[in-house]
Amino acid sequence: MRKHTSPYRNQKPGSSLIRVLYQPEQQQTRNNSNEKKRNNFSPIRFILNSRHNSFEYNTTKQPQIKQSIISTLNRKHFQLQYIIGIGGFGRVWKVIYKQQYYAMKEMSKALVIYKRSVASVINELRLLQNLNHSFIVNAVAAFQDKQNIYLILDYLQGGDLRYHLGRNRRFNEEQTKFFICCVIVGLEYLHQHRIIHRDLKPENLVLDSKGYVRITDLGVAKQLDTFQIDTSGTPGYMAPEVMCGLEHGIPADYYSLGVIAYELMYGKRPYYGQNRKEIRDAILSKQVQIKQKLEGWSLDAIDFINKLIQRKPSHRLTDVKNHPWIRDYPWDKLNNKAIQAPYVPLNNDNFDVTQIQYEDQENQLIINQTSFLISQNQNVFDEYYYEKEQKRRSSLNRSFLIK
Repeated sequence: MRKHTSPYRNQKPGSSLIRVLYQPEQQQTRNNSNEKKRNNFSPIRFILNSRHNSFEYNTTKQPQIKQSIISTLNRKHFQLQYIIGIGGFGRVWKVIYKQQYYAMKEMSKALVIYKRSVASVINELRLLQNLNHSFIVNAVAAFQDKQNIYLILDYLQGGDLRYHLGRNRRFNEEQTKFFICCVIVGLEYLHQHRIIHRDLKPENLVLDSKGYVRITDLGVAKQLDTFQIDTSGTPGYMAPEVMCGLEHGIPADYYSLGVIAYELMYGKRPYYGQNRKEIRDAILSKQVQIKQKLEGWSLDAIDFINKLIQRKPSHRLTDVKNHPWIRDYPWDKLNNKAIQAPYVPLNNDNFDVTQIQYEDQENQLIINQTSFLISQNQNVFDEYYYEKEQKRRSSLNRSFLIK
């Protein structure tokens, strides 16, 4: 990313948006400089810390995952079916174990280190070990070998919402309301556990075979009791306060929810740009509002979205269930999954094979160039083991047990 000056230089004095959202230029420049280094990072030019001769990862800042037994669970215990997706660190497989389907995230240690994301993958497992809900994608087990770390998750064959947006372009009000209410239930659970997701987007919302939506990917999620000033998330869905490196909390998740609702309605995001700078400048230059009633949509729906995409957190809707658009929604039936979903995926795996092949080739190229990193940094993954605690006997009973 190119180093740039503040987009507010030509703003009139006293702009309320600048006072609330603008991060001091010195801090912005420093963040952008760091981001430029990350974006221009090349596997060939990767240099380990010269003093310690290892990748820098401070494990003391992260709570340790407790381990009680030695794991014998490994990749060979799973019958691999085929690749159903490509994540930031490798492949996602549909697998069978004990006659049950699971999703297996196979994450290259080299890619995780190369992308400086050790803390992220450890953080996701640390959070998932304490969560279990029907509107999030739950973790079942985690283990590792010399080359990869593996996360076993609930398998959902419906595909992510990005895939369905690509096929349908947009959705009607009934379908959108159902999707949004599913996400609200999942968010409510996370927020009750004092977790903010921070990366809500269609790619991280997955449909099951009946059309119900679950939240996935807690890689950049954080506990609310920690001071949040970093800019983790996806441009276009990140709240303005997150993009500006300001302290943020639950309202940031609801901004992302509003962007998703807007996209389901219009087939595009309210703010668009070719890169992070253009998106940020678009968000901070003016407040987008839906001003005209869209055919087939109620005024309450429009008001709901408008109140979620407010740039100032203090102006943003957070008491979402009390908004007229969804106040009378049958929440109990939704929680019990007793509602017929207005949009049901086709009865097969829903994913884009062409996109998977392209992204897989990109990842493999980087893995081949960075494999030397693994032997020097195995210790940073020492705590990556997990087995979901169950009242019934677990079918995955040979991995590390979390107490």
